[in-house]
Amino acid sequence: MRFAPSLASAPLERLGEVIHELDLAKVDLIHFDVEDGVFVPVMTLGTKIIRDLRPLTSIPFDIHLMMVNPEWLIPQLAAEGADRITVHWEACPYPRRTLGLIVEHGAQAGIAFNPATALPDLAYLKPYVSVVNILTSEPETRAPFLPSMLDKLSRGRELLPDAEWIVDGGITTANVRAAAEAGADTAVVGRFFFAGKSLPNTLDLLRQASDG
Repeated sequence: MRFAPSLASAPLERLGEVIHELDLAKVDLIHFDVEDGVFVPVMTLGTKIIRDLRPLTSIPFDIHLMMVNPEWLIPQLAAEGADRITVHWEACPYPRRTLGLIVEHGAQAGIAFNPATALPDLAYLKPYVSVVNILTSEPETRAPFLPSMLDKLSRGRELLPDAEWIVDGGITTANVRAAAEAGADTAVVGRFFFAGKSLPNTLDLLRQASDG
């Protein structure tokens, strides 16, 4: 399993040092939640942070747009170094067109689903979608992990087996093995990842736990 630490949970006062530590830990991706305060009731990270941090590392940047009307921001994010951009099914009336715009600007395209959203038939997104993000907690502060979302993940893999499937929300060493067994390729880890004293050690613990 691959791991993507979420910078929304990192100590923002020393992000330069955090990026260096993530490089040393050899994480697979760095995850950015970009919120608008409308689609979700928080605003943690903006786009300037992506531009400022991009020169500090070659680790791929995984951008999760938790916002309504995300299309206007896609060209800017791609130009500032986003390697993949994920938008929400709930926020896109024409998701195939939005995913196509992401690909057109040179990034991998992803689609995310809130816990309450049932998975539709995803086959028509195949020309564009590379990543599917299943939120495993509600998109709000300190929401608990929802084990029932792993059933949703397993069903989704049958609909789109060639995509990369991500679990995002409340992931710890206690549940990451279950996520892997359900078919998750990648786990976004926030609070748990940055709660430890050593980021490389925390990553090792997650990898060991996911392997069983």
